[in-house]
Formats: sequence, structure tokens, C-alpha cells
Amino acid sequence: MTMITTVAETWTGISTALAGLVLAWTMLNQYLPPHLRGQIQTYIQRLVGYLYPYIQIKFPEFSGEKLKRSEAYTAIQNYLIGNTSATAKRLKADSIKDSQSLVLTMDENEEITDVFEGVKVRWSSGHVSKKNPSFSFYPQSDEQRFFKLTVRRNHRSLITDRYIKHILDEGKVIATLNRQRKLYTNEPSSSWHGYRSKKWSHVMFEHPATFDTLAMDPAKKKEIVDDLEKFTKGKEYYARIGKPWKRGYLLYGPPGTGKTTMIAAMANFLNYDLYDLELTTEKKQEKDDDEKDDPAKKLTEDEEDKPSKVTLSGLLNFIDGIWSACGRERIIVFTTNHVNKLDPALIRSGRMDKRIEMSYCCFEAFKLLARNYLGLYDAHELFPRVRDLLKVAEMTPADVAENLLPKSTEDDVDKCIKNLVAALENKVKKDEEAREKAKAVSSPEGDESKEDDPEKSENAIANVVQEKAA
Repeated sequence: MTMITTVAETWTGISTALAGLVLAWTMLNQYLPPHLRGQIQTYIQRLVGYLYPYIQIKFPEFSGEKLKRSEAYTAIQNYLIGNTSATAKRLKADSIKDSQSLVLTMDENEEITDVFEGVKVRWSSGHVSKKNPSFSFYPQSDEQRFFKLTVRRNHRSLITDRYIKHILDEGKVIATLNRQRKLYTNEPSSSWHGYRSKKWSHVMFEHPATFDTLAMDPAKKKEIVDDLEKFTKGKEYYARIGKPWKRGYLLYGPPGTGKTTMIAAMANFLNYDLYDLELTTEKKQEKDDDEKDDPAKKLTEDEEDKPSKVTLSGLLNFIDGIWSACGRERIIVFTTNHVNKLDPALIRSGRMDKRIEMSYCCFEAFKLLARNYLGLYDAHELFPRVRDLLKVAEMTPADVAENLLPKSTEDDVDKCIKNLVAALENKVKKDEEAREKAKAVSSPEGDESKEDDPEKSENAIANVVQEKAA
């Protein structure tokens, strides 16, 4: 207790001395000549820096020659959001680019604490007014905000070596989780003209599909989720083996088996943007009759009329050529209804790393659909019948879901299940009729040989034996 009291008294004395020194300097500052005042100020700053036990690091909102918004500032802002709402006394609602909603951040001149590896640090926010206007391509306010990190000097190496990297990485992860994802397409908007007509257009991606709502075999679904999780954690592994951080998936199966829903679930699981690559886009422009007769404009129009297609060689170069190493991680997904019609070069090993067959609805997938569409968590008396029918009826999850969907406010669970049973029975009947028809076409009546009929073959053998015996 004596030691603690002594240390406290020592720092109190130092603080009092520094305060007195600052007061004395303020008074003398009015009477000293400028050159002497500058020298004394330099020595005072050195003395304060020697006695002051903390270091401070400032992170301004804008940086660089063009005064672009600092990525470090945005990452720190995202990192401090959770701590801010829990401990700060003065908050403000702030908007962050591409964020789904407003977030709460600490107000100006507010201070909060954070702990990293047992070391306590202080974060504060502030702003400075711009004295002179500066040219920038990026819009700014009249005040430049900043975050300031304060920590004891003996923890400098911990902060500079690990803590700052930690908050920047965590801030980027939080931004990815909170941002509004987008769906891009290489088919430009119809309202775009000039140089913009060749750009990607996008809309906000708000598809609700997840792996929890995806109707497919649970074992296969878990296999896909595990594969995606392993990929997201494989940055160092891909770098070690000298391979771009990407993975290719091939989804194949009949229409309605959930290929598009699978892609949406993957995007939501990974928090990725989606790029929908249309391989045969074609620009179509309306022309006035007068322009068609103008030779000077005819050449330009002919060039614009050429289809803007993605070639196979260009696509393959993007998938695993030199361009595949550019940018961050990516998932490349191909979908097809007829896998046998694809070019073998497109789906060879190394380009399509994992092939996933999207098949017809199984009983486990049906139970998930019954829970999603009807809120049916318990077994139903018609479940055994549905299970038996799904073993022989080739019905897609989309068709099963359509039959489970209530068509009116009077449709209850029982009626929806009965509708599905009736549809499955009808599907089995039609499939059987189709098979019989196909069998009749392939084997016309009266064209069978006796060897193909076991009964006729046995009779023929018996006749030969009787003839020999006679």
C-alpha cells in the first residue's frame, strides 16, 4: 500500500509541475521575441515527451494526394462499432458506404477503452477544421475527422506489430458481414450510352436463400458447406502451394432441382458479391430511318451491331489463366441442365474442382420443404406414402414446393399434403405410361424372336426332345 501511494504521489507531482510549466510558458509567450520563443517551445516539447508516459497514433479520415477516404479509418470505425454502442456515453448515427443500415459510432471528443492481450488502450475521436480548401475527386465535409489511439510507451511494439493489424483485419471482416451485397451482370443497362454501355450493371442482391432452407440431401449439403468453409480459411494454403485462391463448382441436373438457389445460398454463406456472366449477350440498338441512309454512320452502326460475346478461350483464361491470380478469393460456379453437352476443356480437373449433381427431391428434402412452406415440424400420417412415392417418382424440389404451397386461405396442412400425394401418384402413372410407350416403340409387336421369350424357348426345347425320343 505504501508503494502504491508513493507512485501515485510521484505522478501527481509530475502532473502539477507540467501544468505549472505550461502556465508559465503561456504567460512568457506574450513577451518573448519570436526566435527565442521557438527555441524554448522546442525544448518544452522534448521535456514533455520525455516525461509523458504515453504514445499517440492518429488515423485521419482522408489521406493521400487525392485525399481519398482512408481504408484504415473505415476499418477502425467498423471495429469500434460494437465497443462504442456498449461503453460510449455519447453516440451518433453514422452511415458507412455499402452498409445495410445506419450504425452507431462515438461522438466527437468521446473516448472508449479496448483490451488486447491484456494491454489496455484508449480510442478517442475528434475533428479539425480545414483552413484552406483542397481539390479532391472525392466529396468531403468542411471538417476532417480522425481517430486517435493512446497507449503506454512500453507497449509500443505490441501495438505497432500486432494490435493495429488485428483491428484492420477485424474491421474489414465486419464490413464484409454488414455490407449490402450486389448482383452484377455483364449486360449493360438499357439506359446507358457511350463509354458506360460497356460496363457491368448491378442491383442490390437480396435473395433470402440459405443452406438452412435449401431442399437437398442433408449429407450432401453438409459436404458442400464444409468444402466452402475450408476454402474461406485456405488463403495461406493456396499461397504455399503456389495456386490462385479460387475454387470451381459445377452444378448440373434437370431444371427445377435448385441450381440457382444453391448459388444464392453460397453467396449468402460466404458474404460474396455475385457476378452473373452472360456468355451470349448482344447489344441491340434502335435506329432511325434517316441514319440508315448515312454512309458515315453506317460503319459505326455495323461495329456496334457486332455481338458482344465471351469467347471460350477468354473465359478459360479468366478461370485459370494469368488473370485468375488477380484480385482476391473467388468462387466460380457453372450451371447446366446437360453436363454431357459441355466442352470437356471447360470442366476438366483443375477448372471445375467439385461437381455437384442437383437431383430430384428426396424424402429428407421434402420434410424440409414441409417445414418451410407449411410450418410442419412433426410427422404427418401421409409421410410414409410420400416417402414411398418419392422413391419412384422423379419430381424436382421446385415441383414439390409448388404442390405444397397453399393456393387459398382455406388450404390447411392436410389439404396441401394430399395435393402433393395426388401429384406424385399422377407423376408415377405418367412415367409408367411413358415407359410402356417407349418399350412398345422399341419392340414392335410380332417382331420378337423365340429366344427372347423364355416360355417359348422352353417349349421349343421340349419339342426337340420329344422328336428325338420318337
